[in-house]
Amino acid sequence: MTTTHILGYPRVGEKRELKFALEKYWKGESDVNELRHVASEIRQKNWTLQQDNQLSFATAGDFAWYDHVLGTSLLLGHVPKRHQNGTPDLDTLFRIGRGQSQSTCGCAGHAASDMTKWFNTNYHYLVPEFSSADTFELSWTQLFDEISEAQAQGHTVKPVLLGPLSYLYLGKEVEEGFDRLSLLPKLLEAYQAIFAKLEQLNVEWVQIDEPILALELDAKWLDSFKGAYQTLQTNLKLLLTTYFDSITDVLPTITEINVDGLHIDIASSPEQLSTVVDALPAQWVLSAGTINGRNVWRANLVEKLAALQDAKAKLGDRLWVATSCSLLHSPVDLDLETKLSTETKDWFAFAKQKVAEVNWLAKALDGDAQAIAYCEQYSQPIIERSKSTSVNKESVQRRIAGLTAKDAERSAAYPERAHHQKEVLKLPLLPTTTIGSFPQTSDVRKTRAAYKRGDISTAQYTEIIQGFIKDTVERQEKIGLDVLVHGEAERNDMVEYFAENLAGFQTTQFGWVQSYGSRCVKPAIVVADIEREHPITVDWTTYAQSLTDKPMKGMLTGPVTILCWTFPREDISRETITNQLAFALQDEVSDLEAAGINIIQIDEPAIREGLPLKARDHQHYLEWAVNAFKVSAASAKPETQIHTHMCYSEFNEIIDSVAALDADVITIETSRSNMELLNAFEEFNYPNEIGPGVYDIHSPNVPEVEWIEQLIEKAATRIPVERLWVNPDCGLKTRNWSETEESLKHLVEATQRLRTKLA
Repeated sequence: MTTTHILGYPRVGEKRELKFALEKYWKGESDVNELRHVASEIRQKNWTLQQDNQLSFATAGDFAWYDHVLGTSLLLGHVPKRHQNGTPDLDTLFRIGRGQSQSTCGCAGHAASDMTKWFNTNYHYLVPEFSSADTFELSWTQLFDEISEAQAQGHTVKPVLLGPLSYLYLGKEVEEGFDRLSLLPKLLEAYQAIFAKLEQLNVEWVQIDEPILALELDAKWLDSFKGAYQTLQTNLKLLLTTYFDSITDVLPTITEINVDGLHIDIASSPEQLSTVVDALPAQWVLSAGTINGRNVWRANLVEKLAALQDAKAKLGDRLWVATSCSLLHSPVDLDLETKLSTETKDWFAFAKQKVAEVNWLAKALDGDAQAIAYCEQYSQPIIERSKSTSVNKESVQRRIAGLTAKDAERSAAYPERAHHQKEVLKLPLLPTTTIGSFPQTSDVRKTRAAYKRGDISTAQYTEIIQGFIKDTVERQEKIGLDVLVHGEAERNDMVEYFAENLAGFQTTQFGWVQSYGSRCVKPAIVVADIEREHPITVDWTTYAQSLTDKPMKGMLTGPVTILCWTFPREDISRETITNQLAFALQDEVSDLEAAGINIIQIDEPAIREGLPLKARDHQHYLEWAVNAFKVSAASAKPETQIHTHMCYSEFNEIIDSVAALDADVITIETSRSNMELLNAFEEFNYPNEIGPGVYDIHSPNVPEVEWIEQLIEKAATRIPVERLWVNPDCGLKTRNWSETEESLKHLVEATQRLRTKLA
C-alpha cells in the first residue's frame, strides 16, 4: 500500500479562528488559556481530517503561533538579545514578531525582527539574527507537546522540522564580518538534542525541510550538507524535504546525505521525477509531491496517475504520494464556498480537498478499481475546461498579440519628466506622503459587508464611503502631509479589489491564506482572459481630490503583484496573464490622468517575490515583469508622476531591473532593516527619486521623532536629499487611528526639522 502524507496544513482555521483569537489576546481581551484552546481545536481538526482521508501520517509541527521559522528560533533557544528576558514564552515570540513599545513593557521598547518573503511565495517569515556569541539550546517545547497531543488522539505522527542548513541560510548576520555558517557545529548539537527527544516520543519518520536545496547554492553551503547530516546520529528515519523547484542540479550531493528518503516537488518541476527515480539510493523512499500545494485548481488525477506509473513500477512501496509543499499556501475548505456556481466550484480544490486527492491518487496507483474510476470522474471538469473556448476573449488576445516595445515606453525620459513634474507639483524638499491605505475601522468593514449583502443601496454606500474619504483627507491635511491619498476605504484588499472589478477573475468567500502572524489575504483566481470593462478607481480618487488643493495620489496595484497574489490559470503562461493585466491598468492610468490626477502610484511589492529560484531563469522573468509594469504606466504624460512601492524584499540582485521600471518615485521598506536596503540603491547610483520607509507599520510601536530624524539623515548619506521622499514603509490599513495619527505627526515633525538642516 502506497504511503501518503502532506507536508503541512493551514494553521489559521477554516474561518480564521486563530487570527481572531490572536488579536483578541493581543488586545488583552482574553487570556493565554483561551488562546491555547482555540489553537488546540484547530490542530485536532487538522489531524482528524488527515486520519479520515486515511493518510499514513498526521503531520505535527506545522502549527505556528506567528511563523514557523520564528517557532524554530524559540525551539533552538535562539532569541535576539533585545528580546531576551528569562525563559522564552509565548509573549517573547509575539515581541519578536510584533515589536514592543515602551508603554507596553515599561522599558526602552524593542523593534520587531526583520521580516521577508518565504522563497517566491507571499508568505512572510521572521528572519533569524546571527552573531558570534550565539548559543543554541532546547528551551521551547511546542514541537514535543504537539506530538504528544496528536499521539494521545491515536495518530501516527510525522513531525516536520526546518533543517539546520536552511535555518542558518534564511537568517542574517548582525555582526559585521561574521559568517553565520560558522555556527553550524553549535547548531547541530541542538538538533542532536531535538532528535534525542523525538526518539523518546517513539517517532519513526521526521520530515526535515531543507528547501534551500532548490536554490543555486554557493559551494560552501552545498558542501556543508554531507558533513552536517553525517554528524547527526539518530535512529530516526529522516525524509529530506525540498520544494518549489527542481533539485536535479544538486542530486549528486543529495544522494550522499545521510538520510532515509527524499521529497521532491513535481508540481513545480515534473520533469525531475524520472531523473530522481533513476538516481535514488537503493534504500531510500521517494516522496512525490504531486498534488499542487500552491494553487487552487482541481488536480487532473488521470494525468497525475499516468505520470507516477513508471516510478511506481521501479520503486514499489518506496514511492510515497504527497502534496508538493505545505498546504499553508492554499485556502482551507472549498465546501464553505456557497456562492460559486456548480461549474466553477468543480474546477477548484482547497487544502481539505487536496488531502482527499492525495488519498485517491495513492489508491489508484495501487490498482484500486474504484479509485481509478473516481479519478476519471473527478478529473472530467478540469479536462473539459481545458478544451473550452469560453475563457478566451478575442479582443484581449488581439491586444496581447500586437504588443510591441513601443507600448512599454513613456513619451519622455526621466530627466525631462522630473523637470515637468517639479513645475506642475511644486513639492517641498523631502515631500511627505503615505503608501496608500489608512485604518480599516470596524465601521468601514461593516459598510462594505452591508453593501455586499444588499442591505444598503449603491447611493447609500457611495455616500458613506465618501464620508470616510472626507475624514481621511481632513486628517492628512491637519497632520501636514504634502501628498495625500484617499485612504482606500472601498477596498477589502489591494489585489482582491481589482480582481472584483476586472473581468476574468473569480473571488471567494472564505479563501483565506496566511501572510504572516494574524494577517491573512484572500487571493482571487484567474479563470479567464482579463480586461477592464469600466473605470475602477477614478470616481473615488477625483472625489478625494475635490476636497483639497494638495496633490492626491491615484492608487493602483501593479500587474506583477496582481499575478503573484492571485491563483493564476495553469493553461497559459504567467507572462501572458501579466500582460493582460498591464493593458487593463494602462487604461485606468489614462482615465485617472484625464480626470486631473497628476500622481499615480502603481504598487509592485511582489516583483522580487515572483523571481524564479534559479538564477538562470531570472533574466527572462525580469524582462517580461519589468515590461509589464512599463506598459501599465506608458500612457502617462511627462508631467504625471508615476510612483511604485515595494516592501520586504531583497533588492540587491535585481536593482538594475528595479531601475528599469523607470518609475519617477519608488517607495521601499527600510525601517526594520535600519536603512540597510538603501545600500543597493546607493551602490547602483539609482537615478530616480526614493522614499525609504521611516517606520514599521506592522508593529504597534509609535516611532519617536528623533528615531525618524536619524533614519532620514542616514538615508541622506546614501541618496541625494533632493531625491528623497519621507513615508511609512507600507500601507496603514492594519493600524488604528490613534497610532497612525501620532506616528504621522512625528514623521512630519521630523521632516520639518530636517528641511532646513539638510537643504
